[in-house]
Amino acid sequence: MRISDKFSELKRKKEGALIAYICAGDPSPDATKEYVTALVRGGADIIELGLPFSDPTADGPTIQAGIERALNGGMNPDIYFRTVTSLKMHIPLVVMTYYNIIFKRGLEKFVKDCAASGISGIIVPDLPPEESGELAGFCKKNDVDLIFLVAPTTTDDRLKRILDEGKGFIYLVARLGVTGVRADVAASTRDIIKRVKTTTPKAVGFGISSGKQAAEIIQAGADGVIVGSAFVDIIASGKDVPARLEVLAKELKEAIS
Repeated sequence: MRISDKFSELKRKKEGALIAYICAGDPSPDATKEYVTALVRGGADIIELGLPFSDPTADGPTIQAGIERALNGGMNPDIYFRTVTSLKMHIPLVVMTYYNIIFKRGLEKFVKDCAASGISGIIVPDLPPEESGELAGFCKKNDVDLIFLVAPTTTDDRLKRILDEGKGFIYLVARLGVTGVRADVAASTRDIIKRVKTTTPKAVGFGISSGKQAAEIIQAGADGVIVGSAFVDIIASGKDVPARLEVLAKELKEAIS
């Protein structure tokens, strides 16, 4: 399913999108399948599956630990794509990874593998938009969206380029720093939602962990929320993981519906 189709469907229903992130292979590929199913049962509209990389510069301690567990469990790109293919989801799937992984596999091969396995979008936090032309070209040929991030520090010139070239949704970074659970919605979050004027859906990530926060962000004008560390914390606990993932996803989804 295309990301744009999902956002159009949610707009008709007057719902915000819940984009749920977990790291594939944390702690095993079989667990990942179970956890994705639980998130979808809870109401996740889009699943963002991390492809682990050893130097995840945009991620905080919680997701770094999840990435380490996945790598220690043997996760690699070949196993990742086999795992994704086996999911057979009827909602959009997005890969979040770092450019080194894509470059090593080969840009065209990576994008083709995404399309073949059912992935609708690619997020690459360490790829500047000014250097994304080759990857964007392969994405366009294979009908895969290249999703860009906008931070509070993004310049006006770079923002214009991102809004011109970004597909699927625009990933708004809620605050400076790395991923991780926060207790509040920062003023910078509301500022960036207002600043980014586009018809492409806007989804906010970094720090969201509760239904209250999610509702505030949708009310401020975002089209979706991206939640990762709160789900990865549950996985790290190892206790009643599928049930707790489903409960949190349900809380978040109900808050933005």
